[in-house]
Amino acid sequence: MDDPSEPSILRVFVALAPPDDAKDELARALQPAYAGYPRLRWNRIEDWHITLAFLGELPATAVPPLRSALAGAAASHPALCLRLRGGGHFDERLLWSGIDGDLEGLHQLAADVRDLVRSCGIEFRNRPLQPHLTLARSRRDDPASVPQVAADLAGFTGRPWRTERLHLVGSNTGRGPGPIRYRDIEAWRLGAGVQAGDGGAPTAP
Repeated sequence: MDDPSEPSILRVFVALAPPDDAKDELARALQPAYAGYPRLRWNRIEDWHITLAFLGELPATAVPPLRSALAGAAASHPALCLRLRGGGHFDERLLWSGIDGDLEGLHQLAADVRDLVRSCGIEFRNRPLQPHLTLARSRRDDPASVPQVAADLAGFTGRPWRTERLHLVGSNTGRGPGPIRYRDIEAWRLGAGVQAGDGGAPTAP
């Protein structure tokens, strides 16, 4: 964040990311929807993530304390075993794929991350965690597409995978020209401080 070309304000969130092969598996299941619903605004596959805490717009100066706190959180939490399953929507506008597996561990990780963020003096809207992977958004004049694709995804069950890292992600605020782009500010390996025999090893759902 010392690069003078960095924006002074970032939209920031903390997230997990599925591995590439799990994303590719879902992308293959979505191929008919990509062709059949071209007016949906599809997220880029490389931007797919599971948000644990959305912090909103922050000054770049707020990021360094977050790095230290989140590094500790990642080290003390074991990797989780998750999978992508099914589909759904919020308000018929936002299409998502669901998350299955160690949801208790996922909720605990999210709760600890949110507590640490507050300990850094950062206030944010504390929405209940609804684990999901955002896939697309509809246009206002196309209200039927998202529910239809969600129904088509109902039978999808992806393979189990282990979370690797906790990600602190930043994006442009979306006020300028062009689409919103996401990038890792930093990422930390989960479970680096968990000793063998601690009971933290996940099992497949």
